Amino acid sequence: MFDFKAKPFYLKDEQVQWVNDTYEGMSIKEKIGQLFCPIVFTKEEDELRKLVQEKHIGGMLYREGPGEELRQAHKILQDAAKIPLLTASNLEYGGNGSAVEGTYFGREMLVAATGDTEKAYQLGKVSCSEGAAVGVNWSFAPVVDLDQNYHNPITNVRTFGDDLQTVIDMGKAYIKAAEEEGVATSVKHFPGDGVDERDQHLLTSVNSLSCEEWDATYGKIYEEMIEAGTLTVMAAHIAMPAYEEYFDGKPCEKIIPATLSKNLMIHLLREKLGFNGLITTDATPMVGFCSASDRATAVPLSIENGCDVFLFNRNMEEDYRFMTEGYEKGILSEARLEEAVKRILATKAAMKLPEKKAEGILVPGPEALEILKCEKHDVWAKECADQGVTLVKDTQNLLPICAEKQKRILLELMGDFPSNERVWTYFKEKLESEGFEVTVYENEGFEVLEDTVENFKHRYDLILYLANIETASNKTVSRLNWHTMFGLGNNMPWMVHEIPAVFVSVGNPYHLLDAPMLKTFINGYCNSEYVMDAVIEKMMGRSEFKGTSPIDPFCGKMDLKF
Repeated sequence: MFDFKAKPFYLKDEQVQWVNDTYEGMSIKEKIGQLFCPIVFTKEEDELRKLVQEKHIGGMLYREGPGEELRQAHKILQDAAKIPLLTASNLEYGGNGSAVEGTYFGREMLVAATGDTEKAYQLGKVSCSEGAAVGVNWSFAPVVDLDQNYHNPITNVRTFGDDLQTVIDMGKAYIKAAEEEGVATSVKHFPGDGVDERDQHLLTSVNSLSCEEWDATYGKIYEEMIEAGTLTVMAAHIAMPAYEEYFDGKPCEKIIPATLSKNLMIHLLREKLGFNGLITTDATPMVGFCSASDRATAVPLSIENGCDVFLFNRNMEEDYRFMTEGYEKGILSEARLEEAVKRILATKAAMKLPEKKAEGILVPGPEALEILKCEKHDVWAKECADQGVTLVKDTQNLLPICAEKQKRILLELMGDFPSNERVWTYFKEKLESEGFEVTVYENEGFEVLEDTVENFKHRYDLILYLANIETASNKTVSRLNWHTMFGLGNNMPWMVHEIPAVFVSVGNPYHLLDAPMLKTFINGYCNSEYVMDAVIEKMMGRSEFKGTSPIDPFCGKMDLKF
C-alpha cells in the first residue's frame, strides 16, 4: 500500500481519514465505478446524472466545446456525484484545449523555440486557469516525450523538442503553473513516445532504447517530473522490451504495452522511480491497447498490473461488465482494487475536492469565463509567437519580401486538415491587406503539360508554400504530398531557379525532408493566428526572427541545409 502523507499527496490526518472512511462506505459497484474516466459527449442533464449515479464514475473528459456549455455540464456532473469527479481535458496548448473560445497559446515546440522557460510557465497558467474556469481540474499535460524520431507523426510539435534539459525545465514549469491554478497534471506518455516512428493509436509502438539509454533520457525526465510533484502520470500503449528483459531475466517474448505491463508500471515506475501518485491509462480504444489482448482480460488486467484509472471506453456498459467480471474471476485482485481506488480518492483529497464540494465551489460561476482569452493571455500568446517563429534557412537571401518587389504571389496550400480553411483564409487575407496580389493554387489537369516555363515566370513574382500539416493521431505519416501530373505540376517546387520561393510550416517542422530544394524555410510550429501574424511580420522585415529550432529541421541530412 502507498503512503498517503508522502509526495505527491502530502495528506493531513483528516484527509487520510476521509479517504479511508469513504472507501469503507463504498459498495463494490461504486469502487469499480471509480476506476473509470469515460469521454462524455452528451450535455443532457438526465443523462449526466444517470452516468454518475448509476455508474459511479471517478472522472470524465469532454472534448473542446463552448465554455458556458462545458461549465454548466461540469456543474451538473459535480452536483450529482456523491464523490467529487476528476474532470479532465487535453490542456496541451492553451485554454482552447477545453473552451473553444479560450486562448490558443501555442504548441509545446513553439514554446521551446523561444528558449524561455517562463513561456512554458505561461502555457501552464493560460491552459489551466482557462480550463479551471469551465470546471476542469485535471490536465492531460504536459507532454514530456523527446522528439527523437522525425518520422513520428504524433509527437512532433506536441513536444518541447529533442533536448533533454529543455523538456525537463519546461515540463516542470508547466507543473508549477498548473498547481497554482488548482489543476492536477498528468505527464505523458510513459515510458516515452518519440523513439518509434509509429503511432500508438494504430498499434503498440515500441520504445527501443536500452535500459542505460532510457535511464539517461526518459528515466531522467520522469524522475524530475515526479520530484516536481506531478500528481498523475499517463501510461501509454508503448512497449519497452529492454526493461521487460531486465525484470524478467530472459529475452522478451512478446510486445506488451506499458498499460498492461506489471514490469513497467510497478517495477519501473513505482519501485525504481518511486512514483507514489496516480497512474492513468491513455485512451483504451486505441489499437495499441485493444490489439494487445482480448478486451475482457485487458480491462481488469490494466488495473491489476499497475494502472489506477481506466481511460475512455469502446462501450461503457461492456467495459464496466468486463471490469466487474474480472474482479469476480480474480484477474483484478482485492488488493489492487483497494490500492487503485484509494489512490484516486487520495488524489481528490490532495486537490481539496471534498472541501470544494462542501463549499459548492467545485465549478465556478459564469463570471469565471471572463478569463478566456483575456488581455493578459492574449499578450503572452503574441509574445510567445514573436519569440518562437524560426527562420531555418534563407540561403538565397530572399527576405524580407515586399509588395513592391514580389507583388504577385502564388500561394500553395499543403495539408488536408479540418483547420485548413481557417488557416488559409486568414493567411491569404493578411497578405492581401499588405498589398500583395494572391492567387491560390488549384490542382491542374493535363493542361499543365502545355504551359511553358516563360509563361509561368511572367505570371508570378513569388511562390509561397503554406503547410498546415498538423500533428494528429491515427495517421501513419505527417509529410508533404504533392499534387502531380506525371511528375509535373505547379504544386511541386520545380521552379526554385525560375521564381523565388519560400516555405512556411505552421505544423510539422521537418518538411525540408521532402523539399530540400527550397532555399527559404520558416517554422511556426503552430497554426494560431498569433503565429501567422508573426510569420508575416518577420517575412516583411518588420520584426526579426528570434526562435531557435528545438529539433534538427535538417533531419541529419547535409543536402537540406543548402
